[in-house]
Amino acid sequence: MALLEKRKSSSRLDDTIPLTCHIEGRDKNDSYVEYSIKVQRGPNPENQWKVLHRYTDFDSMNKVLETSGATLSLPPKKMFGNMDNAFIAERLTGLQQYLNSIAQEPMFVRHECFKRFMDPKNYPPNMDDEAAEQVAMFYRSEPSWELVENLPDIGWRIRKHYFLTKYAGATQKNDRQILSWVEYGPDLYLSMDKDLPAAMKLLTNILHPYICPIRIATAHEKGAVIVRDFRQSGTLKDFICKAKPKLGHLKKYCYPKLPVTMQLEDIRRCGRQILEALKTLQDKGFPYGHLHTGNIIMEGNVARLLDIENGLLGVPSIHRHHLLELKKIQNLEQQDVYCFGHVLYEMTFGKELRAPTTDEIPPNCPPLLEPILSSILTPDACKGNIPTVSELLQLPFFADVQLGPEEKMSLKIPSKLKEALKQVKDGIEQRLRDDQKLLSQFRRYSKAQAKATSKEEKDKRRHQRKQIKKQESLAENPTSNSTKPPMST
Repeated sequence: MALLEKRKSSSRLDDTIPLTCHIEGRDKNDSYVEYSIKVQRGPNPENQWKVLHRYTDFDSMNKVLETSGATLSLPPKKMFGNMDNAFIAERLTGLQQYLNSIAQEPMFVRHECFKRFMDPKNYPPNMDDEAAEQVAMFYRSEPSWELVENLPDIGWRIRKHYFLTKYAGATQKNDRQILSWVEYGPDLYLSMDKDLPAAMKLLTNILHPYICPIRIATAHEKGAVIVRDFRQSGTLKDFICKAKPKLGHLKKYCYPKLPVTMQLEDIRRCGRQILEALKTLQDKGFPYGHLHTGNIIMEGNVARLLDIENGLLGVPSIHRHHLLELKKIQNLEQQDVYCFGHVLYEMTFGKELRAPTTDEIPPNCPPLLEPILSSILTPDACKGNIPTVSELLQLPFFADVQLGPEEKMSLKIPSKLKEALKQVKDGIEQRLRDDQKLLSQFRRYSKAQAKATSKEEKDKRRHQRKQIKKQESLAENPTSNSTKPPMST
């Protein structure tokens, strides 16, 4: 792999890196007030910038986020007296509390409107235009395919756009496919001229009972077009949240009204099928690491993996911000198991595990599942004791599941492409290790800095300075205390 390609891939923005923000002050003009917000990407304090926003900008973002059904703590509007200094100071405090509440909801901080609010340079309003242009080029080059409708905001990825499409020669009237345009991510390590086209061809030739087939996979200069069959039943996440697949993801997933918890036998069956797919990918050296309930399609009693192309296209995992905190989980095989643990948790309890780990599995967990979840998601497990896919498959909970008749499988990777896929895997893992190390360094620095500025340390240093001055004074006047005249009576 050429050095130029490595450098080029690293320049792409990782949308999973969290943004933190703090309102530093405000600028009062004749008719409006702008609030100055300091924004930081990731742990590096040098990666900071400032943005200015009026209250109306906060209100516009709030209207988008409230489509989730949430009632957020945005300070109310005020028609009169909104330029009073006391009111402005009170509103500033309220706006900071509002931003803090948004930071507690992962779907909000991943959403395009929040990213654009905090980082307008990297998330301009015309981001959708590039996708529309690329998709239009696809339809011009493939006249047998027709656009049915745009599906905006159905997924969490900002740089992935979905379109419902159909094949002109389809024999069934309601036969539909879903087309996605995906921009390349920071973990793209395949060469554009040879390895990436070969990998796209490989995707369309994969045949596995628990991997959703891909009809079309084409690589372009800025991204890739992927076409696969559309299922009205949607993903496993749609099933758990009782959601319609075509709705926006905030409305579908953020605060589902009646989430579903799956029956134990369904969890066993789906878990076994997912593990079988993961084992095949790992045995063949195919990089994945993108398992979550939104990437699993349900077709009757069969669970199939979606988006296996993500590792090839360099886009980061939805759990990457969690993985940064788990220094012992460094390779893709471990990541697959860790992600599988999150899927098991969501199937069992009908909700996501939003923390990287959990100290205690909820008490309503089925006894057969509790040790499996503990072996993957507890802090001790994530310190290097996480099981492998093969070990999980040997557990009676999954091994005793009766699968259907053995279906034909095909995942033959050409020898030349195997080396390229290994470089992809090595590159993804190395960037994760580098970022884990960077996060650890900044946390140690922040801890030392906080300790240095604490009251106890300040008092200690003040006392040390007094002692030093006293010793210096004694050194300059060694006889000052011993030559005092006697007091007269």
